[in-house]
Amino acid sequence: MLHGKTVIVVMPAYNAARTLRRTVAEIPRDVVDEIVLIDDASSDDTARVAQELGLHTVVHPMNRGYGGNQKTCYRIALERGADIVVMLHPDYQYAPRLVTAMASMIVSGEYDAVLASRILGKGALAGGMPTWKYVANRGLTLVQNLLMGQKLSEYHTGYRAWSRTVLERLPLLRCSDDFVFDNQMLAQAAYAGFRLGEISCPTRYFAEASSINFQRSVIYGLGVLRTSLAYRAHRLGLHASPLFAETSAGQLRAAGE
Repeated sequence: MLHGKTVIVVMPAYNAARTLRRTVAEIPRDVVDEIVLIDDASSDDTARVAQELGLHTVVHPMNRGYGGNQKTCYRIALERGADIVVMLHPDYQYAPRLVTAMASMIVSGEYDAVLASRILGKGALAGGMPTWKYVANRGLTLVQNLLMGQKLSEYHTGYRAWSRTVLERLPLLRCSDDFVFDNQMLAQAAYAGFRLGEISCPTRYFAEASSINFQRSVIYGLGVLRTSLAYRAHRLGLHASPLFAETSAGQLRAAGE
């Protein structure tokens, strides 16, 4: 708990048995009230390891995709009373110790969501991010900032903290079940006027860390561009997108009932 706020870390997991222990070991348990892991029908021992570590573990009987996994993550976290939810990949690519700083930025009342950026500073390339991914990240981010009127250093980090208010308000069920979910969720938060903060985060690229291949990256990039164009068109009143349409609160909770 942090200044009276319940902090829950959620982990969307798929075949993360080899890196899960290292990741969990560095999560600051003096601040984090609970860790929730959603196993997206892994073929390894992810669920068993998670249970051994005492994590609240939910296993999807069938693979629902990265976005579908996160929808379950956030629903479960809200059901378990989270005031702040930090989404951390269990592949040890990001620095778990930053959970405290990210949650604190929301507790301060200055931000509604916080992104751990690999681009601020020199963490990305120093941590082994492939050059082509770095260039693509910077290019897509430039386009999105122009289309969406934002000034973020990157839109593609998998390490994010959200206030309960954000998760209850955004129409997340309208987002993709694939990798572009992250980008669509962030675009929704920007459209809704939530205050987005960033913190510099070192990153690690190694054999066991999860990463999408070039083909999936191209598909993701095209999805990012579609999301940004839909945002712009909706904002200008040129085309209504269901991603940004008004919705009643509590979608995720209702979906789990």
